[in-house]
Parts: sequence; C-alpha cells; structure tokens
Amino acid sequence: MRVISGIARGTKLNSIESLSTRPTLDRVKESLFNIIQNKIEDTIILDLFSGSGAIAIEFLSRGAKKAYLCENNHVAIKMIYANLDKTRLTEKSIVMSKDYRKALESFKQENIQFDIIFLDPPYQADYAIDAIKRILSLDLLKDEGTIIIETDDEKRELLELENLNIQIDDIRRYGRVSLLFVSNKK
Repeated sequence: MRVISGIARGTKLNSIESLSTRPTLDRVKESLFNIIQNKIEDTIILDLFSGSGAIAIEFLSRGAKKAYLCENNHVAIKMIYANLDKTRLTEKSIVMSKDYRKALESFKQENIQFDIIFLDPPYQADYAIDAIKRILSLDLLKDEGTIIIETDDEKRELLELENLNIQIDDIRRYGRVSLLFVSNKK
C-alpha cells in the first residue's frame, strides 16, 4: 500500500489486515481520488473508520487542509501514527481513538463540520447507515459536502439510504466493492 499522488507520493504505508480492518484496494483508491480530485484542495475531511489511515493520508497528500482520523482498534491507531509520521502529515491530522458514535458527538460539541466524510466500516458490521443518520442529525456535513461509503453490500446500503434525507450522486463498482457518493438533498 502506498500514497498515490501529492506531496507524499510513493511513500509506502504500513497496513494490517484483519477482520476489523482491511485496506482499500489501490485500484479503488485511485478511482476514488480521480473522481473527487477537484474537490480536495483546502477541505476538512473525516475518515471515520480509518484503519491504517491511508485514505486520510491520501487526502492530505493531495491538498486537504485537515484530516480527522477516527479508529477504535488500538493496533490500527499505532499504525496511523506511524504512517502519519512517515509521510510527515502529522501536523495536519487529528487522530481519535474512539468509537465512531462518541467521535461524532465530540465533533458536534466542537462545532466541526466536514467537506468530505469517508466511511469504510468493517463489511460485516452495519455501521455505515447508523453513522450517516448520526452525521445528519448532528449537522456534521457542510451544505456542499459529500459522504463516500465503501461497501460490499451495495443493495443493503441503497435500500437504507432511501429513507434518509440525502441524495445519491454517484455509484461506482469495482468487483465486489462499491463506492456510494451521497450529499445533502438540495
């Protein structure tokens, strides 16, 4: 796993593969950033289920102003710090070792809103929709913001998203993985 583009381009990142964390495939990551490359500069992003931190690091490498990385796996937290140090992006990052629900509450208390929120929860867990409901109810997404969901169960996610006050802007499929791009209803 490596940083694809930007100031940390080519840096190899440490990763751990387990049932609770799984790195986004390079081809999925590359496609994701090709799709949103013009929306990254000077943004505040949230990588809610960060794993190794690779997605947030890619955002920072490509010009995001600040990244919040949330992860509750202690081994992954150590990996995030190591990867941020390796890429020299620590100063633009805030790492939170918290359950996603507590992290979202703390963002509300601090009046933080995000331009881009990336959700890649463990596939067998049903956290993405709950996270989106909380993000919307806590008003954590800026008006023109985007939520990106990485999932292996597109049908389930789309069915659940129909009941929320959001719009689906794009769907991209890469083998068994899908990226869903959603935003506030206009």
